[in-house]
Amino acid sequence: MLSIKNLLLFSLAVGLLTGCAHTNVTNLTPSVQPRNAKNLYPIELIFDSNMHALRDASVKPYVVVGFDAFEMRPTLGMNNRWEGMVPVAKDKDNVGYHFKVDYQYNRIGQPAGDGSKLSRNYILRIVEE
Repeated sequence: MLSIKNLLLFSLAVGLLTGCAHTNVTNLTPSVQPRNAKNLYPIELIFDSNMHALRDASVKPYVVVGFDAFEMRPTLGMNNRWEGMVPVAKDKDNVGYHFKVDYQYNRIGQPAGDGSKLSRNYILRIVEE
């Protein structure tokens, strides 16, 4: 009986430790932007993770519009913020998008693992000034 109790406690401890790891994608983009002449609009995100095995240099976020993925670049002076630009046609007054963040993480005794995080969908409205 004691070994079953120890096994259950061990399982609970492992579940709590692994269940606490998280990665979050936070959209910093205003939902409404004024139309501009270049038809390119800035999109920003924060990628946050408490995964100790995450390889920070491997993080590659994208903003996805339809079937097109636009690579984002790090925001200067910040370590977890990223920015990119998305095109919106002159005849459109909104665009749907979401974020995809690819990354690698360390695994014990194995090559690095590949991970990915998707955000929820967002809509950017373009208004005339």
